[in-house]
Amino acid sequence: MSAGVITVVARWQPVDGKLGEVLAVLAEMRPKTLAEPGCLGYEIYRGIDSPHNLLLLEHYRDEAALEAHRQSEHYQSLVIGHALPLLADRQVELLQARA
Repeated sequence: MSAGVITVVARWQPVDGKLGEVLAVLAEMRPKTLAEPGCLGYEIYRGIDSPHNLLLLEHYRDEAALEAHRQSEHYQSLVIGHALPLLADRQVELLQARA
């Protein structure tokens, strides 16, 4: 992947009964991620017709910033350690703008 802004599109579907717990993890995760020097944005959406489905849009300065995010203590503990076991499904797509 070449240099340039990377957008992460993550779709999370919590296990039944775990939506509140997942939202609490994301509420803690968001400010920590936004404080990272390479993070340009971190947005969390709930589906209108499917409020149990979550969409995360994350923007990082470049591939190095994304990797720093993935290696951060908060990502490892909150996402890997806490949120992932609460998900029934998770899809992640990496996008990069092209002219």
